[in-house]
This record gives sequence, structure tokens and C-alpha cells, in this order.
Amino acid sequence: MLPHDLKPEQFRSYPPDARKLAVDYLGTLQKLPLAFLPSLLREAIEYDYKFPVERKALEQELAMLAGLSSGQLGERLQAFEHISISPQLERADWVNAPAQFVEQLSAHLWSTHQQDAFRKAALEYADRLREATPPEPLPTPRLGIAVIGQGVNASSEPLFRKLRPHGVYFKRVKPENGMQLLLNAVADRAKAHPAPYGHWYVDGGAQMDHDPALICVSYKGLETARAELLRRMQAEIDRPGMGPETLRSVMAKLHPSDLGVTKEDAVLSRFEVKVLTEGSGTQIFSTTFAQWTAREALRRAQPLTLMVRFAPRQRQKPMNELLTPVHNEVELDPAGSLLDADMGAYYNWLNQQRLPGAEQSSFLAWFEDHNEAVAIAPSLPRGTESTTSGDLRTMLSWMT
Repeated sequence: MLPHDLKPEQFRSYPPDARKLAVDYLGTLQKLPLAFLPSLLREAIEYDYKFPVERKALEQELAMLAGLSSGQLGERLQAFEHISISPQLERADWVNAPAQFVEQLSAHLWSTHQQDAFRKAALEYADRLREATPPEPLPTPRLGIAVIGQGVNASSEPLFRKLRPHGVYFKRVKPENGMQLLLNAVADRAKAHPAPYGHWYVDGGAQMDHDPALICVSYKGLETARAELLRRMQAEIDRPGMGPETLRSVMAKLHPSDLGVTKEDAVLSRFEVKVLTEGSGTQIFSTTFAQWTAREALRRAQPLTLMVRFAPRQRQKPMNELLTPVHNEVELDPAGSLLDADMGAYYNWLNQQRLPGAEQSSFLAWFEDHNEAVAIAPSLPRGTESTTSGDLRTMLSWMT
């Protein structure tokens, strides 16, 4: 089947809002090349479970395409029209399984030496889409916070080496009641600038008591879901002929109810399941979980505030042991976790810098229960050290 054959009833398996969106723009979808359309449908089929910023971006893209004349649309997508699609792919169910089609298309592009042409077409389209849909001003500059080193008495290596060139390294931070001060500060931001999914607290261990204005995702809170996922993964691995591609497809089809994730918030539940099923190591390493959750929250929800607390991960073991759910006491590796978290904090800052408004954003990284921190903000000098003393609430005030 080709795009011009699309009919409204072919979207009946889509969730309600996604189905309405597809039918509303059916005339536009019928005009799109097959090399392009399934990538758009992959986003559309998840519309009901997307964050507000993702929904808006998809709506803007569809409205932009619908607003083009036939000639403009043909010119904009001409490079995709030149991509050769095999008859086998044309017969695939790209309407109801667009993600699987995109994977198969990628393999086809590589085997037919069309990957470079497709990549060039995609980059040019993305550039023109950004020009047509510029970001709106933020109600307040973004703030990122990373708390590392829980349970570590001292660091054997200098911390924040990758972050220090971009801000001020403080050596006399008052650590007393630090976590509570930070949680109070991000809660105040959430109340002052309310926005759906706009303020997050991610914990690599057990979450602390926090204001309900914050979206919270924690490693401990998903313990049951992680155990069930590991059980399912092990069962699939034990099947004869099972390969990584098949396992990935099985995991991609899992729903929150399959893993016992029963939040009333369907968007957040779906997000948590994707963190566990799409992230490599998020099921078994708390530091990986914290870093990947932060990455996905920034990429997808684009929050105004994101606070991430890293916790000790389990010690490295052979992969077969890590993937086998057991009830033995987990041996933790606080020192190794600190190294992971130090790099994770840097990645969090990098990912924050990729978002709109990066030039005005601020970032704080703190060695939990210690007097070391790095603060990055437009108001602070770069690559400097300070012996000024103050608690974390005071430090945040210096960053604004």
C-alpha cells in the first residue's frame, strides 16, 4: 500500500487522540512519500502518551506540511521521493507498525547504499522545519541540578573536572540539610512557574519526600517493574534462536500494565516503561537509570527545572548474573558510582545546553554532604574557583 491509498478506517487501532490527529490531516498524509511518512506516523501513533512540548511540535509540523501548496510540498520532500523502496517494504503494515517499518527501512537503506542520501534529506528537512517553527520564549531560564556521591566519604580523584571550565568551583559549600534545601528550591520554582511536566526530580535511589508540584521518577520506585522486566528478558534470552533484534522488538511492545506500572498518569507511566525498555543498563544500574532518565526528560519534556540525585549502583558482575533477577543482598560500589555520577552530571549539563534558551540556563553540581560544588550561570565567571562560604540555597541565589 502507498500513502495515497490511506483511508480513515486504517487508523482505527490508534489511541483516540492520535486517531483524530491522523484523520484530521489525512489529506496531507496521502501526499507524503513512503520514505518519509512512517517516521511521522511513528510519532503520531504515540501522540496520546507524549508530553505537551512533544504534542505541540508534532501539531506544528503537521500544520506546516498542510499549509504548503502541492508544489511547495513536492519541492520540500523531493529528496525523499527519490529514495527507492522495495516491494516488500511497500507491503509492510507501516500504518499500524511504523516503528518496525523505520527499522526495516534503515536496513534497506544500508543494503542499497542510500543511507547517505536519506540522511542528507532528513537533515535538510529538519533545518527547514526549525526555521518554520522557532521556539517560544521561556517563562523562566532553565535550571539543572545534579547531586552526586551519595554514601561516599571522600573522593580519590578531583571532581567536576569537565564542568569547572564552564563555571565557578566552590570549595566551602555548607552541606547541612543540602538535599532538603535543593528540593525546597525546585518546589518553589514549580509553584512560581507552573507548567505541565515542567519541573522534575529524578532519584537514582529511593525518593525523598517532595512537593507534589514536582514530577518524580525513582529507581527504587520502579523496583517491581525492573524485576518483572528482567524476568521477561531472561525468559526471552532462554528461547532458542533469540537474538538482540528480536529481544528489542519484544521489549518495545511492552505496556505499563505488563510491568505493573499503574500510575493514573498514562503519559508518565509510558515514559517510565520506555526508560526501562529502551535504555541500556537502566534496569540494573542506578547511575545509568538516573542519567538516562534525565536525558530523556530533557529531550522529550524539556522541563524548566530538572534535579537529579545519583545513588550508589551495584558492583559490576558478569552480564548473565546481572540479568538474572535474584533476591540476594546487592553489593554496592559507592566509589565507582561516584565516577559514573561525575560524568553523568556533565552529560546532564550537555543535554540541557542542547535545548532552547541554553544561553540563559543555569546548572549546579554538588558532592552530596560535602563542601564541593560547581555553579554554571550567565551571571558567574567561567573557569574560576571560590572560597566564599554559603549553603546551597544561597548558591542558587548567586546563579540568578
